[in-house]
Amino acid sequence: MAKKKKRSEPQVIGLLGVGLDQADGHKRLTKSEHFLLIGGSEETHGRMQETFIRFDEELKERGKRLQDAEVDEVIEILHKATE
Repeated sequence: MAKKKKRSEPQVIGLLGVGLDQADGHKRLTKSEHFLLIGGSEETHGRMQETFIRFDEELKERGKRLQDAEVDEVIEILHKATE
């Protein structure tokens, strides 16, 4: 069995969003190719969904998969998606 080569550079393989302001008893969970969103009020969860939809759109515009983007680029796209 061949050994896997260790990657020397950090790699983002997924994003996690956690909302902590849930008070209505609903369990909210949203999952996509690049992210997992857990919890939050309806408003907070919705904002997280919008942010990650914009994130996915920007990533597609750049013609990249999350795993192919450099960490600095992922951070840049995330900041842009929260504007």
